[in-house]
Amino acid sequence: MSDKIMTTLASATGGKSYRAHKYGLDHAERPFIDYGEDSIIWERTAETDKTIRRYVPLADLSRKLAARNEQLLTYFLDGSRRVFKVDDIAYAHSGGRSVIYPVIAGQIGVGCCRREHRQMVPEKFKREFVLSIPDIANADGKAGFFSATAKKLNNCSELRRLGIEFSTILPYRTAKNSDKKFEDRGTACVQDRMAEKEKELVAELVREGKLNQNNYLVKDGSLEYRPSKGDRIDKRKYQIFKNNYNWVIGVSKNFNPEVCVDINGKPNPGFIADLPVYHRTPVACFKNPDFFGDMEFAVWYIRIRNKSHTRTPFDGIIKVEKMLVTQEEMQKGIDSGLVDYLSAYLINERSPVCYGSDLRWSNHLYPIYLTETYVKSKYLSAESFLHLF
Repeated sequence: MSDKIMTTLASATGGKSYRAHKYGLDHAERPFIDYGEDSIIWERTAETDKTIRRYVPLADLSRKLAARNEQLLTYFLDGSRRVFKVDDIAYAHSGGRSVIYPVIAGQIGVGCCRREHRQMVPEKFKREFVLSIPDIANADGKAGFFSATAKKLNNCSELRRLGIEFSTILPYRTAKNSDKKFEDRGTACVQDRMAEKEKELVAELVREGKLNQNNYLVKDGSLEYRPSKGDRIDKRKYQIFKNNYNWVIGVSKNFNPEVCVDINGKPNPGFIADLPVYHRTPVACFKNPDFFGDMEFAVWYIRIRNKSHTRTPFDGIIKVEKMLVTQEEMQKGIDSGLVDYLSAYLINERSPVCYGSDLRWSNHLYPIYLTETYVKSKYLSAESFLHLF
């Protein structure tokens, strides 16, 4: 059985399987600083109080909110994927030569937990198994080719016995207009698929009426979801897409300090690194027209851990994002009082901590850590997953 999937895939796509060495493509989960370039355009202040020029203290408000028997942050979302290179496959090109490409397989998990009577309980979970192969596998450009190939794979007796299906095959581009390795292109396809599953889950919560001004969703990581071409063309769909994020905030543990900006919109990573504990920065507005069209985001930073307990200048700092949904928000910014309340609630989510369980503990919010743990508990083990190939 170990080569059954690849035999079927090679036969269906006209390729040659090499039964190559299998290995994981994920990096170890450790804290890091992303020093790369960013194409985001930082424009202006994105909160209603334009007089805020420095750090905003939040310790008193956090204590006051902690003493109340109420909550604002109810739902917590995490998307995760595990990616493996499972084989090499060759396809013929013009002139009779053949080129070898990696076959990428991934497990995708997207989960949401909610807080109920101070307890965290599972709300929703989505899991998918996917493959990413070179687009040249569909040499004739047939419509529906990859979905039909996925159905052929799912007819393998072992997959039926285990109740496992590959939901789709994601073609990665093989054109030589990118310096990205093929493995990275395949991994990016799996990552994009995970983002789509996250968007679907958020949309479900909205349709069910679970998100509102009293029940926010905290999403682990950036909120930089790209609207589809269909969303952009149809104004109604585009507004629905944006409205889905009215009660959603994204919280990132890792961010690029080189694009941290001060109130004047100038790059100033030191302004973030010197942030005192239990303070937030002013809110800045950013956009990326090439990627997001006219969508705009508000971003600010909060220090949730004391510097004396961390190792780097950016440990203990989280980056918070909120999409500017209404015309009023885009013109005037987010209400500064709401920013303070959201920030204070986030500060209160820092404890208890996951000492020893996660090297990123200083930037973790505990409900997010629990949601991550819940999602990852649903994975097939790496050994069992690789054995399918």
